[in-house]
Amino acid sequence: MSPRKPPEPVQVIKQRRDAALRALVDAVPYIRFLGVVFERRGDELTGILPYREVLIGNPLLPALHGGATAAFLEITAVMTLNWSYLWEDLEAGKLDLEGTAPQDLPRLPKTIDFTVDYLRTGLPRDAYARARITRAGRRYASVQVEGWQDNRDRPYAQATGHFVMPASRE
Repeated sequence: MSPRKPPEPVQVIKQRRDAALRALVDAVPYIRFLGVVFERRGDELTGILPYREVLIGNPLLPALHGGATAAFLEITAVMTLNWSYLWEDLEAGKLDLEGTAPQDLPRLPKTIDFTVDYLRTGLPRDAYARARITRAGRRYASVQVEGWQDNRDRPYAQATGHFVMPASRE
């Protein structure tokens, strides 16, 4: 019987996860353009759209632009789906994304359709979103996303998306 390998220190695991998430987010210019950032707790991601004046669509209200809201929800869905898809390989140490060139990163899921329900006015403040994968197969996935601002129990928008998963990395 071979001796067991000691577990990695928790800081090393956190650094690897954070570096992988940073590499995935930085590889998409539109995420940087909107200013979307992600908080990671274990395998769960929360998207954050920090408020900026350029995100206002109706200055009379003022209200967040519906296109910015839709893009934010779709980005959160795609990144959550990709994070879930890569999680096992990241944890097993099979995939190291730190320092990887954008063209060498795993491909993102492709959107088939994305339907947004605008439930209330997006106020001029930070917005948050969390996605839940409702079906994930080898070729297809379905995701629901909820966006809120001050109170998670009062979402201002929600969406459902269907995606084609990238070809297997094997």
